[in-house]
Amino acid sequence: MSNDRVIIFDTTLRDGEQSPGASMTGEEKLRIARQLERMKVDVIEAGFAIASPGDFEAVKNIADNIKDSRVCSLSRALDADIDRAGEALKNAAQGRIHTFIATSPIHMKYKLQMEPDRVVEQAVHAVKRARNLIDDVEFSLEDASRSELDFMCRIIEKVIDAGARTINIPDTVGYAVPHQFAEVIGELIQRIPNSDKAIFSVHCHNDLGLAVANSLAAVGAGARQVECTINGLGERAGNAALEEIVMALKTRQDVMGLETNIDTQHIVGASKLVSSVTGFPVQPNKAIVGANAFAHESGIHQDGVLKHRETYEIMTAESVGWTTNKMVLGKHSGRAAFKSRLEELGTTFKSDADLNSAFQAFKVLADKKHEIFDEDLMALVSNSRAEASSERFQLVNLSVTSQTGETPQADLVVSIDGQEHSCCAEGSGPVDAIFKAIESQVNSGSTLLIYLVNAVTEGTDSQGEVTVRLEKGGRIVNGLGADTDVIIASAKAYIHALNLLDTNAEKAHPQV
Repeated sequence: MSNDRVIIFDTTLRDGEQSPGASMTGEEKLRIARQLERMKVDVIEAGFAIASPGDFEAVKNIADNIKDSRVCSLSRALDADIDRAGEALKNAAQGRIHTFIATSPIHMKYKLQMEPDRVVEQAVHAVKRARNLIDDVEFSLEDASRSELDFMCRIIEKVIDAGARTINIPDTVGYAVPHQFAEVIGELIQRIPNSDKAIFSVHCHNDLGLAVANSLAAVGAGARQVECTINGLGERAGNAALEEIVMALKTRQDVMGLETNIDTQHIVGASKLVSSVTGFPVQPNKAIVGANAFAHESGIHQDGVLKHRETYEIMTAESVGWTTNKMVLGKHSGRAAFKSRLEELGTTFKSDADLNSAFQAFKVLADKKHEIFDEDLMALVSNSRAEASSERFQLVNLSVTSQTGETPQADLVVSIDGQEHSCCAEGSGPVDAIFKAIESQVNSGSTLLIYLVNAVTEGTDSQGEVTVRLEKGGRIVNGLGADTDVIIASAKAYIHALNLLDTNAEKAHPQV
C-alpha cells in the first residue's frame, strides 16, 4: 500500500451501534454495509460476533454479501471470541479479525485483574489463534491513551511478531489531546523495532470534542488507518466522524499530502441512511452533512458566494453528495421506477410482498405530496419496515382533539394480539394524550427517554419523522414513525417502540 493513502475503517455497525438506542436489525446493517461498500470504505467492522446470535448472523450476512470492502469482526483476546469471529467470516471475500485487550494500569488492575506479563501472553496467544483462522489480524490496545509507553512498545512488538498486521491505538475514553497523541504515535513507530511490518491505526472517541483532531494529528505522525463512524455515531459522545476525516484529508491535501479511496459523493447518502435507520437526527450545523453545512444567510457571505463560490466555501456541496435530487415520480409512476430509485439509494426488498407494501405506501404519500424527494423515500421505507415488524401491537385508528383553552384528548383503537381495544386519554398536548391512551391498554412499564420530530424535507407538506426512545429494565429501543401528519407519526413511533421492547432479544454489550 502507498504510504500516501489512509485506510478508512468504518465501525458504524459495531461501535456506532453501541450508542444507547441505536441497535440495528441484521437487514438494516446489510443496507448500511452496502452503502459503505458503494462509498469504497476499505474496512467495514460489521459487529461483535460473539455478543449475541443476532450479531453473529449480521456479521456473517455482511461477510457473505460484501465483496469490495474488507469485512471485520471484533473479538476480545479470548479463544471463544476469536473462534466465533472466524466462523462468521468464513465465507468473506476479504476478512479480518480485530482482537483487543486492555493495556492501561487502571484497566489491567481493576477490570482484567491481570498482571502485565499475563496481558502480553494473552495478547500474543490471541493474535496467533486468529492468524490460524484468517490472514488479516488487527490488534488493539484498549485504553491506549492512558497506557504506559514502555509497556505499549513491549506488547506491540510481541503481537507484530505473532502475526498482527494492523496495530490500533484507541483513545477509548476520549482522554487524549492532539499534540500529545501525535507524540505517542510517533514514538511508538520510531521505538518499536518491527513497526515497519504493521500499519498503525487510531480509534478516537469524542468525549472532549477532539476525536477528529486527535485522529488527524495521529495521521500526521504516521498512522495510516483511521477508525471512524458515519455522523460520528458511537458510545457516549461518539467517535471520530468519517465524513469529517475524509473531507479534511481531501480539502487540505496541500498540508497533509494524503488521500483516501472514498467516493465522497456518497457521503450525504450514507449519513441520511444511518440517521434514518438509527433514529438519530443530524444536527443542522453538523460539518459536511448538516442541513446548514452549505447554507449562507449573512448578506456579506451571500454576496461573496454569488460573486465567487470559493470566497466562503472550501468544498462544493456536490462533492459530498448534496444535490437537489428531486424524484420525477408521482402517483402515476410504476413499480419498476420506484424499485429502481430505491436500489440506487441502497435499498432492496426481500420479496415482492415487501416491495408491494412499500409501493402502496408510496402511492398514498404521492397523493398527499406534490413533490417526492429521496429523503421521503428513505423515511417511507423505514416506516414501512417498522410497521411490518409490528407483532403484538398495531395502530388501527386515531382521533385527536386539540383546541385553544381546552385539554387535548386522544381516542384510539389499538390491536393487541389481534384483539382490538378502544382507549381514550387527556394530556398536556395531543402527543402526550396519545401516549397515555396507548399505555392505558398496554401498561408497558417503560420510561420515555426521548421524543424527537424531524422534518424529512422542506415545506409544510413534508413528512414528519418521529423517534420515540423507550427504556425498560435497562433495555433501550428507538421506535420510528413517519407521516405527513406528525401526530399520526408519533403514534406509529410509540407502537413501533413497544413492539421492539416486546419482541427483540436482549443484546449483550460487547464488553460485558
